[in-house]
Amino acid sequence: MRNIEVKARCDDLGRARRIAMEWGATPLGIVHQVDTYFRVAQGRLKLREVFSGQDQLIYYRRSDERGPKASDYEVIPVARAEKLRRALADALGVKARVCKRREILLLENVRIHLDEVEGLGSFIELEVVVGEGETEAECVERAEGLLQAFGVRASDLVAGSYADLV
Repeated sequence: MRNIEVKARCDDLGRARRIAMEWGATPLGIVHQVDTYFRVAQGRLKLREVFSGQDQLIYYRRSDERGPKASDYEVIPVARAEKLRRALADALGVKARVCKRREILLLENVRIHLDEVEGLGSFIELEVVVGEGETEAECVERAEGLLQAFGVRASDLVAGSYADLV
């Protein structure tokens, strides 16, 4: 699958939530997630443990640049996350563990994540799903428009993943 992603520091998640709602976003809920990133030769591999029990193994490849960028990813549901985490840690080694509270909102084909990341602070992340009949350029334009609406400055943009910031 493919999407356009962008992550930025956000000093006021409440303000970001209000703006998202004004634009017509639908709240999907709040989840607590622990992402364990494993050492891999290319891309990123993480096991996401969600306290709602919807654990996932996620592999993705994207450039580490600030601003909207394409991301190719696979999401695999996992039934026994703790056991898988131990096996992958033994086989590959752990790069980082990231704990966060994530509020998820949906605005058409855009997933808006309002994240409070333990030890790192508050962030907004946009994932614009590149659907059938849409171009990447259109999705980048959509992300850029939302960044502007949220008042994100160039200095707020984050190039890598949370694992790179830990």
